[in-house]
Amino acid sequence: MKILWVKSDFLHPATKGGQIRTLEILKRLHPRHEIHYAALDLGGQKGGVEHSWEYCSRAYPIPHCAPPRSSPAFWRQAVNGLFDSVPLAVSRYRSDALKRLVDHLLRTERFDAAVCDFLNAAPNIPDLGSVILFQHNVEALIWKRHVEHAANPLHKYYLRGQYQRMVRYESDVCRAVNRIIAVSGEDARRMQTEYGVAHVDWAPTGVDLDYFCPRATSEPVTDFVFTGSMDWMPNADAVRWFVTEVLPLIRKRHPACSLAIVGRRPHNEIQKLAQRDARIRVTGTVHDIRPYLWSSAVSIVPLRIGGGTRLKIFEAMAAKIPVVSTSIGAEGLDVRHGENILIADSPQDFADACSALLDDSAARLRLSTAAWEMVSCRCSWDVVSSVFEQLLFPVNCLLKFAK
Repeated sequence: MKILWVKSDFLHPATKGGQIRTLEILKRLHPRHEIHYAALDLGGQKGGVEHSWEYCSRAYPIPHCAPPRSSPAFWRQAVNGLFDSVPLAVSRYRSDALKRLVDHLLRTERFDAAVCDFLNAAPNIPDLGSVILFQHNVEALIWKRHVEHAANPLHKYYLRGQYQRMVRYESDVCRAVNRIIAVSGEDARRMQTEYGVAHVDWAPTGVDLDYFCPRATSEPVTDFVFTGSMDWMPNADAVRWFVTEVLPLIRKRHPACSLAIVGRRPHNEIQKLAQRDARIRVTGTVHDIRPYLWSSAVSIVPLRIGGGTRLKIFEAMAAKIPVVSTSIGAEGLDVRHGENILIADSPQDFADACSALLDDSAARLRLSTAAWEMVSCRCSWDVVSSVFEQLLFPVNCLLKFAK
């Protein structure tokens, strides 16, 4: 089959959950299908276009600038966003050149399916009714949670405006597209209920079991590890909350406990956490997160803001280390508290769960073993890509293709 795949960026380096999910699915679809990948070529993605042969038959890069959030150019975009009906998280990836290219491809090529990957690619598709939306998150839910946790009144006011824009825009897009593929049953139900769409299916989240499986057993050198892009606001909020609200409670029982914060582009306030505390390490961008997982006792996912599903939980489980998460962190994943994960939402409960695992190596082993058995049975990328492929092509299309 012939697939047009439209996205706001290329997939290397794959440092974000959405990039990893798309990359792993496309790498498995590519041997069986002809994939045409049209996306923005962002300046900071060195090697993105060059490595696209791994997952597509032909790539169509469109140069584009989406300034980093710490830059003056981004703040100019934010101010202009006050007068735009489209939310900033979407409008900064709007490209007339990509839209013209997609229009040309849809008119001149015969595709069996066209995929809009993430909501922020939608402005670059001239006919949304012709595409399947691959919806990694319910984006408005993320912004709603940002508003709920914002402390600064001006910041809360701005976030509320962006949330309201996102609700309207996401609702319009979800109703306009041909079909939607979500990443969890929870997200699918939320879109059906809140946006009134019936054409929503979902494919689960996966993990590369062989890649994350530890090569040898060793004693942990770090007590806690958090992994994730540190330029994503929910991750930064999670780390701040853990360090300020939870870690002091843990240190009443474990005064020397340590934390590694592993992820790209940490803001200055995150870097300052390590400057103020010698037992906190902020790595910035790393080539390989696995050694940090393998050398830690517990993986923490203290998210208070978010949507979709967190790949970092399955990666830790595949690396055979136990996970403590908030309910929002584990949202949408088929996990069970006390069996293969510990879930806690208040600072004291989260601290108690972390402390209990530090106190008991046998408990860590039981939890991590149950988690590994769960992901190894149900969460390989081969299984996930097979589900996605069946949703992408209805049975009658596959039978026609087989003939």
